[in-house]
Amino acid sequence: MNKKGFIFDLDGVIVDTAKYHFLAWKKLANSIGVDFTETQNEQLKGVSRVKSLEKILAWGNKTVSEAEFKELMDSKNTDYLNYIEQMNASEILPDVPKVLNYLIENKQGIALGSASKNATVILEKVDLLSKFDQIVDGNHVVKGKPNPEVFLKGAKALGIEPEHCIVFEDASAGIEAAKAAQMIAIGIGDKTVLGDADYVFNDFTEISTDFIKELIEK
Repeated sequence: MNKKGFIFDLDGVIVDTAKYHFLAWKKLANSIGVDFTETQNEQLKGVSRVKSLEKILAWGNKTVSEAEFKELMDSKNTDYLNYIEQMNASEILPDVPKVLNYLIENKQGIALGSASKNATVILEKVDLLSKFDQIVDGNHVVKGKPNPEVFLKGAKALGIEPEHCIVFEDASAGIEAAKAAQMIAIGIGDKTVLGDADYVFNDFTEISTDFIKELIEK
């Protein structure tokens, strides 16, 4: 059987930590007198912490000193980490373990490719860390998605050529990054948002092991 590289984003693909980001950003925005809605939160998905805070300040027409900016980022991260401290295996999105186990049984390469700097902690909390051969996260990359750096590093870490890699992503910036890396892009979520992907599924319950087998054999 061929050996392919399967690279998974984390937030919105394996677990849904977006709700915790939303709560932490909302608390921060409200603390500096800025309204923050779920619609605005959508615009922060897959975006770095620095860029996210810049957007929130712009929405509220606020300016802060460099020191305050750093304090705000730290407090947001502390709040977020407090939320993820409580995570457990019940937060794994449906049928993700089914796909991971099938890939392990068939000796495929499995990597994480996420902007999150807390990826390892989260995978430990939900007891999935051992299923990944390589972790490439926000601590290993300089350029955020849609730049393909995170996925190219994932492929390199697995020792598999980019064109033999398949990416699972829930954000349009991630799909763009996967395509820029010459990888097969599988969108998890809304077709209207992820239309540029090669395939789109609402979630992993729609992904059969036969479909995974076809990807491996291509």
